[in-house]
Formats: sequence, structure tokens, C-alpha cells
Amino acid sequence: MKTLFALTAITVTSFFNPAFAADKYEIDKSHTNILFYINHLGFSDMIGEFTDYDGYFTFDQEKPEDSKIEITLKPAGIRTSSAKLDSELQGDNFFKSSQFPTITFTSDKIKSTGEKSGNVSGVITMLGVSKPVILKVNFNKADYHPLTKDFVAGFSASTTIKRSVFGMNSYLPMVGDDVRIEIQIEGINVDRKKQEAIQHR
Repeated sequence: MKTLFALTAITVTSFFNPAFAADKYEIDKSHTNILFYINHLGFSDMIGEFTDYDGYFTFDQEKPEDSKIEITLKPAGIRTSSAKLDSELQGDNFFKSSQFPTITFTSDKIKSTGEKSGNVSGVITMLGVSKPVILKVNFNKADYHPLTKDFVAGFSASTTIKRSVFGMNSYLPMVGDDVRIEIQIEGINVDRKKQEAIQHR
């Protein structure tokens, strides 16, 4: 009886209070974009996109400092406007994707900087080198999706890293050292799905 009461309390709380805990969200790849920009000979900023990745984040709207994000990117999934460049980026001059098939980011600290903004500190590992990085993040919205009925949270994030600190030195300084990363991410609350499935049994 105590177990049933506790389960009922959790379910009711989660239904009426969307921000009740640091719930787990799976990344919705159909509504997420991870882009990078790098200067090309001073003429323009070349744009690339990571299309192959996995990860999750936890999010507590009331206590964002308790949230967390982990993501694994596969450089083999990078796409630009040129198939030839896509292939070159996999080789020894850049990502060496056969030797280093993944790039990882794991957060270790989150600090609020405003009502809907914060800095997410963490470690990025690329080409076998781990370095600290800070993502500037804006919280856009958390609510039920009107069509799917999933509970969704959305964020915008950005940061800039120097590729040279990871040992990626080819074509410097003609091709820029600074790599700007822009992220638009939506996540689907998997904990809410489980709780509501129990509720409707």
C-alpha cells in the first residue's frame, strides 16, 4: 500500500508540475542541429553539420544547476556543401575519424546567468585530447508538444574552441583556428513518458 501511494504521488506531481525534477530527455534528432563555422582564407565562414550523434540531457527547470548533458558525436557523419571536403575532413589533416571515431562532451557544472540563460561547463574530448569548454545556453521552452503529446524541452547553445589545442593544425593560419559551434536542441522527456504510461494502465 505504501508503495502504491508513493507511486501515485509521484505520478500526480509529475503531471501537474512539469519542472518537478531533473528528468531525463532523449535528444530529438529530427529537431536538433549541431553546426560549426570556420573561417576559410578570409573569404567566408565554411559551415559544417554533425549528423551522426547520440546523447541525452537531464533538466530541472527549478534547479538548473542539477541538470546534466552527455553527447557523443561521430565525425564520420559530418556534412558540408562539398562531398569532396566531407571526405577530406575524415583524413589525417583533420578529424582522423578511423583512429578517433568519436568526439564526446560531458558537462560537469551549470551556472545560471539569467532567468533563461546559463553557462554549461564541461569537457570535450577530440583526437584523444580532453579540454574544458563552456557552452552559453538559452532555455527556450518546456511544454507538451501539441501533436505528439510528448513533453519537450528546447535550448539554444553556442561556444568557440580552438582546433589547434586538440592537435588539428593543418592549413593554419589560412584556415581559421577558431571554430564556432551553434546548437539548436530539443529533447523528449523519457521519464514523463514512463510515468504517464503507468498512470494510464
